[in-house]
Amino acid sequence: MVMLTICHAGTIHTTYDGTGFLVSVETVSLKRHMTLLSTLHDVDEAMTSTLAHVFAAILSPGDTLALRGQVGSGKTHFARAFIRARQGDFAEDVPSPTFTLVQTYPDPMGTEIWHADLYRLGDIGELVELGLEDAMPEAITLIEWPEKGGDLPGALSLMIEPEAEDPDLRRITLTGDPVRWGMVPRLVEMAKLLHRAGWDEARIVPLAGDASARRYFRLTDRDRRAVLMDAAPGSCGAYVGMTQWLRHRDFGAPEILATNEPEGLLLLEDLGDDLVARVLEDNPALGPEIYARLTALLVDLHSYAPPDHLLRLDGEELARQVGLFAEWYPAAAGAPGKGTDVAEALLALHVKLCADVAPVLGLRDFHAENVIWRGAAPLGLLDFQDAVITHPAYDLVSGLQDARRDIPAEIEEAEIAHYIATSGSDPERFRAAYALLGAQRSLRIMGIFTRLCLRDGKPRYLAFMPRVWQMIRRNLAHPALGPLAAALGGIPEPTSEIIERIARQCPTLTTTRPAS
Repeated sequence: MVMLTICHAGTIHTTYDGTGFLVSVETVSLKRHMTLLSTLHDVDEAMTSTLAHVFAAILSPGDTLALRGQVGSGKTHFARAFIRARQGDFAEDVPSPTFTLVQTYPDPMGTEIWHADLYRLGDIGELVELGLEDAMPEAITLIEWPEKGGDLPGALSLMIEPEAEDPDLRRITLTGDPVRWGMVPRLVEMAKLLHRAGWDEARIVPLAGDASARRYFRLTDRDRRAVLMDAAPGSCGAYVGMTQWLRHRDFGAPEILATNEPEGLLLLEDLGDDLVARVLEDNPALGPEIYARLTALLVDLHSYAPPDHLLRLDGEELARQVGLFAEWYPAAAGAPGKGTDVAEALLALHVKLCADVAPVLGLRDFHAENVIWRGAAPLGLLDFQDAVITHPAYDLVSGLQDARRDIPAEIEEAEIAHYIATSGSDPERFRAAYALLGAQRSLRIMGIFTRLCLRDGKPRYLAFMPRVWQMIRRNLAHPALGPLAAALGGIPEPTSEIIERIARQCPTLTTTRPAS
C-alpha cells in the first residue's frame, strides 16, 4: 500500500508491503530551492559507477549527496563506487552501513567521507549521537534514506528508480539548489562520454589548472590512462582540427579517443607527466639537449604550409594585442595615461622588420609548460588550439623567453643561431624581428598578468612580472627598437612596491602578498 505523508522535508510517498514492511520513500515535491538539474534514463550498473566516479573527482568538503530510492535500487552501489574512486590505491572494503548507520573513511584527497544509511534510524535525535550533523560541514557525506533524517539543506538529491520498461535499468533524477549545484548537468555529460568510451571503472583525478578556463582530469584504469578535457561548449573545433593537422604530419599531439564537441568535452591520449618544465627543474643538465629538440621541432613545423583558416598574427593583430599592456598595467602601477603609443610604435616596427618574411604556423603558447619530454620519442604537444599564422621568430621567442623560469643566456643564444642556420634565415633581420616579437609578447603578458589580478582575482602571476620586465629590457636594447623604447617612457618597472600596489587592488586579496 502507499501512504502519503507531509513532513518538513517535503511531500513524500511511503510504500509498505503487505506485512507492513517499509519498502521505499519517494519524494513527490521538494522545497522551492530544489530544482530539477538533470535526468538520466536507461542507466545500467556501469553507468552508475561512472557517474559516481565523476562526482568523486569534483566534490569537496561540505558537500552532501542524498541517495533516494527503493530497496535494491542501487544507492549503495553508487556510494561504494564513489568511495573507492575517491580513495584510489588506498581503497578499502565498503560495506553497507545498514546496521551501523554510519561508516567513515579516510580520504587521500584531504577530507573524510561519511556514508550513512538511515533506514533503521529510530529517532531523528540519534543523528546528533552519531555525529553526522557535526561532520557534514567538514566531510563529504553520502546519505541513503535521507528522508528519515529530516531536511538536508544544501544537499544534492539523487533519486534512483527502476525504468518502467526495463526494471534492470535505472532512471536517475538529480535535484538541488541550482546556485550550489549548477555544475551537475556538466558532470552528467562527462559521465555519458566516459561511459560511451568504455572508461566506466576509471578513477578520475583533477590535474593542475592554468590561467585558462579549461579543466583537465586524468583517468586511470589498471594499465590504461587518458586525459579528459573540459572546455567551454562548442569551443573544441579548433583543438580537434589542429590535432588532426599535427598528427597527420607526425607531430606529437595526443590522439583523440572520444568526443562530445558540442559540450566541449574531449577524451585524449595521456602523454605523461614529464613536462619539459619539470624535467628541467629535476635535471638542468638536460637543458641544451631539450632546447635543441624544441628548436628542431620548430624548423620542421615551419617547413609545412600553415592552414589558411587560422588567425593571422600580423602587425595589426600584434599591435591590437599589445594594447592589453597599455589598458591594464600603467594605471595599476601608478602611471595612468602612459603607454598609449606602444601599439602604434610596434606596428611601424613590424612593417619595417617583419613584414617581408613569409609567415609560418605558430603554436602560440609554445613553452616548457606545454611540451612533454618523451626521450627519443617525438616531443608531446599541448595547448595548441590557438595556433596562428605568424613570423617564424614568434614561437622561438615563446620557448626561449619564458615568464615562469630563467633560461641561461648561452642556451638562448645557441638556439637563435641554431634556428637561423637550419632555416636559412637572414641573421641580422631575424634577430631584430626576434627582439621585437619578444618585446611584444612580454608586454602583452604584463597586461594579462595585471588583468588576471584586477579582474579575475588571481594575483599569483604577479610574481613573474620582474622576470618578464627584464626580458622587455633585453629586447628593447636592440638598436632597431628605439621607437618602442621611447613609447614606454615614464612607465615604472614592477618593483616589489609596485607589485604590492597592484596586489592591493586584487578583489580577492586582503592581507595575502604575492609570492616572491
